[in-house]
Parts: sequence; C-alpha cells; structure tokens
Amino acid sequence: MEGIEHRIVTVNGINMHIAEKGKGPVVLLVHGFPELWYSWRHQIISLAASGYRAVAPDMRGYGDTDAPTSSHSYTSINIVGDLVALIDSLGQDKVFVVGHDWGAVIAWYLCLYRPDRVKALVNLSVAFTPRNPSRKPIATLRSVYGDDYYIIRFQEPGEMEAEFARVGTKTVLKKFLTYRNPGPFMIPKGKGFAPNGPITLPSWLSEEDINYYASKFENKGFTGGFNYYRALDLNWELNAPWTRAQVKVPVKFMVGDLDLTYNAPGVKEYIHGGGFKKAVPFLQEVVVLEGVGHFIMEERADEISCHILEFIQKF
Repeated sequence: MEGIEHRIVTVNGINMHIAEKGKGPVVLLVHGFPELWYSWRHQIISLAASGYRAVAPDMRGYGDTDAPTSSHSYTSINIVGDLVALIDSLGQDKVFVVGHDWGAVIAWYLCLYRPDRVKALVNLSVAFTPRNPSRKPIATLRSVYGDDYYIIRFQEPGEMEAEFARVGTKTVLKKFLTYRNPGPFMIPKGKGFAPNGPITLPSWLSEEDINYYASKFENKGFTGGFNYYRALDLNWELNAPWTRAQVKVPVKFMVGDLDLTYNAPGVKEYIHGGGFKKAVPFLQEVVVLEGVGHFIMEERADEISCHILEFIQKF
C-alpha cells in the first residue's frame, strides 16, 4: 500500500489510527464488521489519484484504535462523536463520506445528527432504516430469525469471543469475508462456527490480505466489533428524539444483489418502492450490482471506486 500514511489522532477521548493519502477535498471512508481501514485500500489509492484526500480510520474497537471495554461506549452517539472530532482534527468543516456495513449505519447517523458536516454520502450495503418507536431491534430480530441469528448470538458477552478463539482468527475472517449466501447468517448453537472444509479465497481476497486482517484481530480481539451489535437496543433508546427524522444530505446507495442485507425480508420493497426515498429525500441514485456479495468495495474495487468518484465530483 505504497504512499499511504498512517498516524494516530486523539478524538473524543480515544486514540484513533487513520490511514490517509492524497491532497484535495476530504473523503472519509468508514468501515464495518469485521473490517479495518484496510478494507478501503483500493478506494484510497483511486481517490488520491483523482485529486482527493482519502482518510480511512480504524473505527473505535478495531485495529490500532482504542477499544473501550463496555458496550455502552459504542453507541451511535459515541461513534459519531469520534467522526465529528476526526473531521475537526483534519481542519474540515464538511467532508464527503463513504460507509459500508456498520460504517454505513454510522454514516447514516452522522448525517442524521450533523448534516452540516457532510457534503454528500455514498453508502454501501446497508440502507437507512427509520426507527420503529414501538419495538426494540433485538426483540424484532429474534422474532424474525430466531436465536441462532448472528446478531442474536453476538449479544452475550464472552460467548462468541470464546467460540471465535476456538475456531481461530484466520478461519473466522475467511468465513465472514467470503460469505455469499443471500440468506441470513446463522451461527447454530452447539454446532460451532468452524467451516465444513477448507475455504477457497476469491480472486479479490488474498492470503496476504487475510494475514493483515488476522494480525490486527488477533491483537485486538473481536469484542470491539461485537459491541456495536450489543449497543443496538441502547441506540434505539438514545435515538428516540430522531424518530421520523429524515436524512437530508445528497446520497448514492450501492448494494450487491447477493448481499444478505439486501435480501432480508421487506428490504427490496423498501429500497425500490418509495420508502427509502421518503426517509432519505435527497437520495439520488440506487445501484444494485449483479452477482456481488456483501464486501462490495473489495469484490468490485474498481467499479465501486468509479461510482464513488462519479457521484462526489458533482459537488
């Protein structure tokens, strides 16, 4: 990753590692689970070559950024606070934002709380979901998918940490990053997380990539990532003031047609049937990539980079 610079910045009471390259308008790249700044490596190079300053942090709980132990430190308020402080530390009033997975969720919250700090947003994989004032998320997910659904399994502190330690970090990462089943991700209790056989890596993911991810997760562990999921109900409580609030920044949304999030019940109807546009009135474009799974910016790196550039160059 030649020419990418790394440094630690102090934001919102924690030390955050950022990777950056290029000069020009800032594009903030926000990763999800189980990812790192490294998930944006291709976009960093592309954006920098196109006259932008790409900045990709390791989010709170990941990589070389601090990982507070309590899940109460991983609410949308905390994490958006990290990003606002990061934008300040970069000397910017407004930035372009690109998010994926949990990074997309946090980017939606950033635009909800502080639209004044965002020029435009490109979000991948996870559409904005308006808050349901009558039902908490964990109870809802449990009723739809049952107790073996991965988000439900992540809730009990220590349980999945121990399971992942038994299976091994590299195997866990390979299983997640190569997941291409449009159905829900299940981790059946008692059956273990280990795959049935060796996992063949796709062309877009090398053993070297896995080794980099594994080196960071072996050092930091998975608790920081799990804590985003463990704060879901707390987020629901804290976001009561934003019930029925709209996301009012210009948005482009992209998703793979094999992505488990896109194939969840009701999601396609919501995205294409007017619900998404009602919640995000400045939604300008929805792109569905055929034959693409969840880790869209790695699987179709060049295509995603072109889509990002095409959109942000309008502003």
